[in-house]
Amino acid sequence: MESFQSFYFDTEISAEIFIDQIMKLHASISKLESLRISEEVKSLLGNLAKLCTLLPSTIDIKAFPQEVLSIRESLNNFVSQAEGLLELEFSTLISHKPNPLKYLTEYSYYAHYVRITSIESKILKENGIGNAKKVAFVGSGAMPLSSILMATNHMESTHFDNFDIDENANEVARRIVASDAALEKRMKFETQDIMEVKEKLGQYDCIILAALVGMNREDKVKILGHIRMYMKEGGILIVRSAKGARTFIYPYVEDHDFVNFQLLTTFQPRHALVHSVLRKKPKAQHQKSHM
Repeated sequence: MESFQSFYFDTEISAEIFIDQIMKLHASISKLESLRISEEVKSLLGNLAKLCTLLPSTIDIKAFPQEVLSIRESLNNFVSQAEGLLELEFSTLISHKPNPLKYLTEYSYYAHYVRITSIESKILKENGIGNAKKVAFVGSGAMPLSSILMATNHMESTHFDNFDIDENANEVARRIVASDAALEKRMKFETQDIMEVKEKLGQYDCIILAALVGMNREDKVKILGHIRMYMKEGGILIVRSAKGARTFIYPYVEDHDFVNFQLLTTFQPRHALVHSVLRKKPKAQHQKSHM
């Protein structure tokens, strides 16, 4: 891993250095025989995350060579699989302990989830649904930290439905939450592809789409269209996405991909890997009948 230490700077790097390092990282990741959690996989994940925060999120990467842009989906898949395995390993370990919830602070990305859920909850409150009755979290995984932190720290009476396509992940998540009877009453886990959930989406005041739901822009656009079709009028959608160099970690959507959604706000923490986009499904216009 020595060849990657050169980009550990305290200041931003040039696009040329980024391109050189991202190609080297991708070459190393492509040689991996397994994505099972190991020191090598963790190191590659860490290097990728660090590298992608050394360019401003506002940088226009469309000018990057096509060879560089073409590896983004490959890197997104690596992150998705590696993070999923990391979550499952940690969650399985703590789920067998007497009080698994007290070990959540030991998770590698705990501080990141504290920040993002605090920001999103604050913005929801500012938009009038700080005390939402029902929230859906899509792509909750084996470590449903976002839902747990929101439910315990910010939205103490809200019911959360967590959707994930992996039953193993859901089963582990259920065991963790089951250790707290009060929390378990407000938190359910559904093993379902969100594209197969229809009328039920109309029950939620807010739907949150995790960053790794939809592994490319085309998939995300389809998911956005599906959710918009079935969610309630006036309901709020939070999409965790990425910009600039950070799209080499997480899939992205463009502003114009949110068809018929009203923009409420976009928040991009300076050093965060993801940003939160809040959109609202506008209420139907009935004036047309009088035209």
